[in-house]
Amino acid sequence: MLKGKRLTTLICILALVLVTALTGCGGGASEEASSGGDAAAGGKTLIYGSGDYTSINPALFEHGEINALLFAGLTAHDKDNKVVPGLAEDWDFDKDSLTYTFTLRDGLTFHDGEPLTSEDVKFTLESILDEKNQSEIVSNYTDIKSVECPDEKTVKITLSRMNVAFPEYMTIGILPKHLLEGKDMTTDEFNQNPVGAGPYKLAEWDMGQSITMEKFDGYYGGTPKIDTVIFKIVPDTDARAMQLASGDLDMAQITAKTADDVEKTGNFTIYNMKTADYRAIAYNFAGSDLFKKHPELANCLSYGIDRKAIIDSVLLGEGQEAYSPIQKNEFNKEDMEHFDYDPAKMESELEKAGWKKNADGIYEKDGDALKFNLDAMADDQVRVDMAKMCAEQLSQHGVAVTARAQKEIDWAGFDAVIIGWGSPFDADDHMYKIFTTGAGDNYTGYSNKKVDEALSAARATDDADKRAALYGDALTAMTKAMPYSFIAYIDADYAIKNGVTGITEETLLGHHGVGVFWNIAEWDITEK
Repeated sequence: MLKGKRLTTLICILALVLVTALTGCGGGASEEASSGGDAAAGGKTLIYGSGDYTSINPALFEHGEINALLFAGLTAHDKDNKVVPGLAEDWDFDKDSLTYTFTLRDGLTFHDGEPLTSEDVKFTLESILDEKNQSEIVSNYTDIKSVECPDEKTVKITLSRMNVAFPEYMTIGILPKHLLEGKDMTTDEFNQNPVGAGPYKLAEWDMGQSITMEKFDGYYGGTPKIDTVIFKIVPDTDARAMQLASGDLDMAQITAKTADDVEKTGNFTIYNMKTADYRAIAYNFAGSDLFKKHPELANCLSYGIDRKAIIDSVLLGEGQEAYSPIQKNEFNKEDMEHFDYDPAKMESELEKAGWKKNADGIYEKDGDALKFNLDAMADDQVRVDMAKMCAEQLSQHGVAVTARAQKEIDWAGFDAVIIGWGSPFDADDHMYKIFTTGAGDNYTGYSNKKVDEALSAARATDDADKRAALYGDALTAMTKAMPYSFIAYIDADYAIKNGVTGITEETLLGHHGVGVFWNIAEWDITEK
């Protein structure tokens, strides 16, 4: 559950995102560089339609896309989402002492030319663990016992217990100690002027309009082929489609409903990419009187969602019915309860739990009417449409649901919300930080002792068979007390201007379709 400083910080960030999004999505960097060709200063330029940012810091915020360009970690992912060397040329693990030893590459530097050493790695990890920083990703690093730097190229990280997913978490972007040491990381200007060691370095940030990045010649993976990448701020998905058609953008993630119109221009290739990104109804067990008092509703209502109808109507068939938070993972449990659409069973389960219809046909229990708001972010039309369809489906069977398109979500006081989550990486990457009691990204106050025990044990063994059994236990326990009503895994449609090469269409993407930029340094723009 979000509490104290962390909740305040998140609300402020969301508010700033809203303000900047409303101040305008036009103009910006696209007027300073010719789309898909030579920038005014010379070289190849790619203009991408992006969501908005107010702070960029991989140790604090999970912004995904922009981090992949500006920062680099000790490890990285390949096209199949396997962990491979990054800033570290290799690593080993001593099981007896639970110590990972990473060896950095020679000659690493940050964008400002300062050397990147083991001390920067130690500083980054300690910053994540520092409670005053309220890192959103801290749950992935709580097993760290100590970090030592025998020399500038060597980092020894000792864990307090086994965490088999730890190399996965060392993909985190490394921060420059020389710019942040002794400062308040949550408020420092670094977050608006980030310096990393990724393939691109920040050149200009026109807040609310665009973020311009130039290639970094010192990138460990080789100098990028595209000279300039501009993230033009266009949060609204329909607006992105219009700006693609007008030539203001070279690339953007769009919806299935706008893909055909963009493709018909003849200037773009539509990459339909599979994701581990699901949509679900999340219930607020901590801040909503209804769901705090009646948590059984999450299970009952899950039978009332016609997932296929939503996929056909909202996603135009570009998605898969969801029943599990790790459905695309090797450790998924296929034979778990799927909560297939069965409104009669929903009503039966409600009645078993003591709910009865009143004179108006709405279920009631202990003086509480089964009435709540279902929110969705207004600038995400897919979520808005899903909220409307879910509300309509449930309302036909005695559940009074009001779908609301919100400019911002009240994460403390919402009733239910269309949430998006998912990870294409190790199962621990998603499950532990979302569903364990009090974890950093557990926004709903969900708490299930059996889930906690299984997930804790699953990250503590490297035996694949044991992990599969433990994740199966966690998923089974979850079906007894659901955190969400799962809806669908959604495909990601990327419209990319003809002539842009290097995209790996087979890569399974993550939340918000993040991951397409995994090999951005290898992309190129050719005449076509």
